[in-house]
Amino acid sequence: MATSRSLNKVMLIGNLTRNPVIHTVGDKQSSVCTFGVATNTTWKDSDNNLKERTEFHNIVAWNKLGEICAQILATGMLVYIEGELRTRVREDESGKKLYRTEIKLNDMKLLDAKGKRGVGVEEAKDLANNAGSNVKKEEDVSEEEPKEISKKESTTDSGEDLF
Repeated sequence: MATSRSLNKVMLIGNLTRNPVIHTVGDKQSSVCTFGVATNTTWKDSDNNLKERTEFHNIVAWNKLGEICAQILATGMLVYIEGELRTRVREDESGKKLYRTEIKLNDMKLLDAKGKRGVGVEEAKDLANNAGSNVKKEEDVSEEEPKEISKKESTTDSGEDLF
């Protein structure tokens, strides 16, 4: 029996827009690191004017790779990101479905540190802890297929990390 093949692969080169933040999830044995990357595209319009558009990408790195990201990355650094697209769904208070597309990180290479040092694992954990009641819960970040999150389960992480 023949099976069809598919490909879900993302490769980006861009600058970090948010410092890495580490959360512990599940049975406290797994950790997840989240951060943002921006990419730019330029083109000329019909009047020969140079135009530019910036895309912002949400990156999620699990376990050891997440710890490495937190150790060496900081806002502004140029990185190569390789991973796969994941989309999560949740409902807001009015019942409207909200979607969030993220890149589950498989590989990362620091291309230019721009004279900066990484945030560090402890500071990345502190960033999560200092968010207080806004810390993401286990249900908000999952390697499983996207699922609906009930109103009582939904929280945010400093505003930028969720929906």
